[in-house]
Amino acid sequence: MRWNESFGKEGSQESLENNKTAASLNEKIEEWIRLYSHDLKWLAYSYVKDHSLAEDITQETFIKAYQKYTTFNQNSTEKTWLYKITINLCKDHLKSSYIRRVLKKGAEVFQNLPSQAETPEQHTINKSNDEELFQHILQLEDKYREVIILFYFEEFEVKDMSQLINVSPNTIKTRLRRARQLLQEQIASEGSSTDE
Repeated sequence: MRWNESFGKEGSQESLENNKTAASLNEKIEEWIRLYSHDLKWLAYSYVKDHSLAEDITQETFIKAYQKYTTFNQNSTEKTWLYKITINLCKDHLKSSYIRRVLKKGAEVFQNLPSQAETPEQHTINKSNDEELFQHILQLEDKYREVIILFYFEEFEVKDMSQLINVSPNTIKTRLRRARQLLQEQIASEGSSTDE
């Protein structure tokens, strides 16, 4: 009788621990959504260039993170881990046969929320400049586009980017240097064509 009572208590304790873990993970997911959903959507959009698809990938990122959290090895930050999941999902999508068959055109630029500190005029000017720059970035080859976005917009360090996209820090630095050069060339050629 004692063994059964003890077993029942251990079973209840284990069930209670599982409930606490699930509640804790639910809180963590809510925190991730609050902290990272906008940035992850933006990152996904930079790969797939489709707003609704970027939203789907972002949701899939959180689902995958929820399912795989017990395997998260803590070698990187949670932010880096979530970005890596998003990038992998984007790359998987881009490799799919569907994307090879269908040409996506006319995707809208991902909308940034206006800062409460800026006037409507400042917001319009800044948005226009941001959209121009973003269009130039989207024209870059994938390997250059991803390092520009991760470094300048998402503010990842080179070593974190190296882990994220599985290339050496020196390769990251080389790609950043080349991406900056390509952007400068694009902007300069656009400026000279508008001056004529």
